[in-house]
Amino acid sequence: MERSVGREEDRLEAALSRAAQGDSMAFAELVREHQGMVFSIAYHYMQDRSLAEDLAQEVFLELYQGLARIQSAAHLTFWLRRVTANRCIDQGRKKLRRREHALEEAPEPVASNAPADPLLLERLQQSVAGLPERQRMVVILRFQEGLGPAEIAEALDMPVNTVKSTLHRSLEELRKGLTRKLREVRYAFF
Repeated sequence: MERSVGREEDRLEAALSRAAQGDSMAFAELVREHQGMVFSIAYHYMQDRSLAEDLAQEVFLELYQGLARIQSAAHLTFWLRRVTANRCIDQGRKKLRRREHALEEAPEPVASNAPADPLLLERLQQSVAGLPERQRMVVILRFQEGLGPAEIAEALDMPVNTVKSTLHRSLEELRKGLTRKLREVRYAFF
């Protein structure tokens, strides 16, 4: 297992080196390797496939322009997470200023499997979408991307304890909001 991880890292290091020297095929390999992560962060934050695709293109364009500054494959992953998170937060702030759509109008993501409780999933997505930008990004990086507090802190340039308290506060808000919404639904039916 360690051997295959090492080979994978070596392959990415070699692709990074070739891409920095202008090899477009090597750059395409780096994009293919990381596009799922970048798109996933953007999509789960913005809940809009088209905006997430546009944002991912912007992130990879920025990567292409600054490729010489990337020091290693690990630094590349870190850089992509940080830039994607910051772009998402910026996009969220722009959207709030323009007030394009109400949160209730945000499209629901298409699930590959039917959720056990579609009502609960819908309420959870609405609640996460209602969190402030930084809190929403911390929740997405933790639960969608599976990053630990230290990795989130690094990606968002925040102290680890701030990440932990933000996560705790966000989860508490989500619990209260879901409990309140589920009570409203329960009373509506009875």
